[in-house]
Amino acid sequence: MNMQGSGDVDFFTEYGEGSRYKIEEVIGKGSYGVVCSAYDTHLGEKVAIKKINDIFEHVSDATRILREIKLLRLLRHPDIVEIKHILLPPSRREFKDIYVVFELMESDLHQVIKANDDLTPEHYQFFLYQLLRGLKYIHTANVFHRDLKPKNILANADCKLKICDFGLARVAFNDTPTAIFWTDYVATRWYRAPELCGSFFSKYTPAIDIWSIGCIFAELLTGKPLFPGKNVVHQLDLMTDLLGTPSPESIARIRNEKARRYLSSMRKKKPVPFSHKFPHADPLALRLLERMLAFDPKDRPNAEEALADPYFRNLAKVEREPSAQPVTKMEFEFERRRITKEDVRELIYREILEYHPKMLKEFLEGQEPTSFMYPSAVDKFKKQFAYLEEHYGKGGAAAPPERQHSSSLPRLVPGSHAG
Repeated sequence: MNMQGSGDVDFFTEYGEGSRYKIEEVIGKGSYGVVCSAYDTHLGEKVAIKKINDIFEHVSDATRILREIKLLRLLRHPDIVEIKHILLPPSRREFKDIYVVFELMESDLHQVIKANDDLTPEHYQFFLYQLLRGLKYIHTANVFHRDLKPKNILANADCKLKICDFGLARVAFNDTPTAIFWTDYVATRWYRAPELCGSFFSKYTPAIDIWSIGCIFAELLTGKPLFPGKNVVHQLDLMTDLLGTPSPESIARIRNEKARRYLSSMRKKKPVPFSHKFPHADPLALRLLERMLAFDPKDRPNAEEALADPYFRNLAKVEREPSAQPVTKMEFEFERRRITKEDVRELIYREILEYHPKMLKEFLEGQEPTSFMYPSAVDKFKKQFAYLEEHYGKGGAAAPPERQHSSSLPRLVPGSHAG
């Protein structure tokens, strides 16, 4: 096959690879690499392509990427961002970067909150409904997200939200001590449930995600983060300023001695009525918010119970709120043992093959997939990315432009958002 000129196109058409994507502009940049918008010439739609750099430098980072791409393959739902494709690397045992193709979303909830001071009660209701609907699906799969915050909620101008970034998520298996899953908890403090501010309660539950959704909802209502703590102690002070000091029973169940002592010695604070804190909000919204922000996790509703709240009486429909099949233990065997860089590379490669059925078949039959004969096609695609990375500086030195359309949310009319 001629690999010059149109040969590249032929190759890519055959294997559904890089030249089907026309790279457009950088829309995000972080420690992981860069995200570009692109046009998929096969499907005639815009996509986002995330390049993740040097993924095997640290096994912990590689494991996080493996966890995210695996969960996004298993958790397919309208309220969860979708991986459309992952480009096949030119070498199975030596690749360092991966290119993950996502559906393109115009903005994220952080930008929406910053750019819109005219959100309506219908927006708030529809946003919270979608978040809880997505969370119900995630939790019924036995997955905890653990890092829900406005930046991890993608948004479109039609008010559609999608949960993303499952790098800190964990799968809970009944026969595994829960504590194992929480050794590396580093999620953003402001949205962190009180039981995670110093290993409070002896058993963590999906209620940690319900708390985060409560914090996000409160931020939607006011335009400002609810508990912007500077450190763990300040975080607890802000929580108790609003919710009052927890009951002696709740404090007694806290297993972290320092936290228990701190809360016991704290001057008694009365809870602030939510109607004072959020004077313009729908009373039904506030009643649900109060349940979601219960200090004690056992007092928070689960996602399904929250969806049944009177606040959603004209919106919730069980048939639109599916449950998931629980994730199988086999898929997450790697979480239960020490794994090497080579192990993770092989597991990530195996995940990539899920998007290449022909090559997956060859792989499962013990053959080396044939596309390794054509590395120049991947190189061409890499060069386009490298040019844009160079253009925006190394290591995130220069920020990309703000995502476009972040303020273009229309006003919803009641009953218009039943989909």
